[in-house]
Amino acid sequence: MSLKHWYHNPDARQWRTEPPRSALAFHRSLDGYQPTSLTSLPALADELGVGQVHAKDESQRLGLPAFKVLGASWATCRALCERLGLEAVDMTLPRLRDHLLAALPVAARPVLVTATDGNHGWAVARVAALLGLAARVYIPTGVSENAVSGIRGEGAELVALDRTYDEVIEAAAEAAANSETDLLIQDTAWEGYVDIPRWIVEGYGTLFREIDDAMAAYELPGPHLVACPVGVGSFAHAMVDHYRSPDGDPPALLSVEPETAACIAESLVAAHPVSVDTSYPSIMTGLNCGTPSGLGWPSLLAGLDAAVSVTEDECRQAVRDLTALGQVAGPCGAATLAGVRKVLADSSRREQLGITRSSVLVLLITEGLAANPLR
Repeated sequence: MSLKHWYHNPDARQWRTEPPRSALAFHRSLDGYQPTSLTSLPALADELGVGQVHAKDESQRLGLPAFKVLGASWATCRALCERLGLEAVDMTLPRLRDHLLAALPVAARPVLVTATDGNHGWAVARVAALLGLAARVYIPTGVSENAVSGIRGEGAELVALDRTYDEVIEAAAEAAANSETDLLIQDTAWEGYVDIPRWIVEGYGTLFREIDDAMAAYELPGPHLVACPVGVGSFAHAMVDHYRSPDGDPPALLSVEPETAACIAESLVAAHPVSVDTSYPSIMTGLNCGTPSGLGWPSLLAGLDAAVSVTEDECRQAVRDLTALGQVAGPCGAATLAGVRKVLADSSRREQLGITRSSVLVLLITEGLAANPLR
């Protein structure tokens, strides 16, 4: 296996941060909420030479084929409560909808605006529909037809631009800044735009609370390694902040990216944020991001044990292999298996991460195949 990007931080498991605010109670108030499954894959454990492998399956999360709605719903709740002067503590989505419809005439109601390469925009559009609000979603070239159809199916306005993902974010932010009603719900941060991305990260934390609960319920050890696909790094930020909180025995944390868009790995090697060219298409559409989130960067630099990149063919094979094992996974979600395979194929990298024959691994399968078909 070729290894274009590899980064290792031997001090990552010594770093600690304050526990993030939990959005679990809010998510439990959503109609249809239930924890997604943590699925044992013994064939992969045998292949990788470890004790157990478990997949956190996000192919069905509140009726959507990815985890993104956790962040989009919580951030939207927090942002709307702030705009309306409401207390977010103990707020539920039905109560928030009632407040919005009673307090504001149609013309004055917020329009949720975002840029997306697929799943985040679909999630924002779903949240808008649940709240009785309009949404406008900006997309770059290369977004899957399934995601486009899903966004339109929620009733959102779709704005397709022949630009890169980073440029589409700029366009959405500029449009929202020039409107009195637009409310930008973006999952990356920059100077002057921090609160909403931070609330999105808090929302993602529910997924890791569910992993803790499932492992405790099944009396499982570990985990000893958690592998996460990364785009701008917001989801990885949530992972780092969860597992680097003061309590517990911290696992090794691995980020996985496409070789063609490894902005996190390249930034970690450089020890400062760098941007990469994302004009080359990838089947890992949701990971095809060129610039790390400014909000998440300090946590990623301090708390990630390792970062690796994978090829398109390695990802395709991981999708096929997971499918053969009965695990639904789109390319972004399957990237974690491709990355773990590449890392654990080398004995020195296994030793760096403390992986042994008895280790327990968790693969974060962040999307189903319907979200981003294999091309």
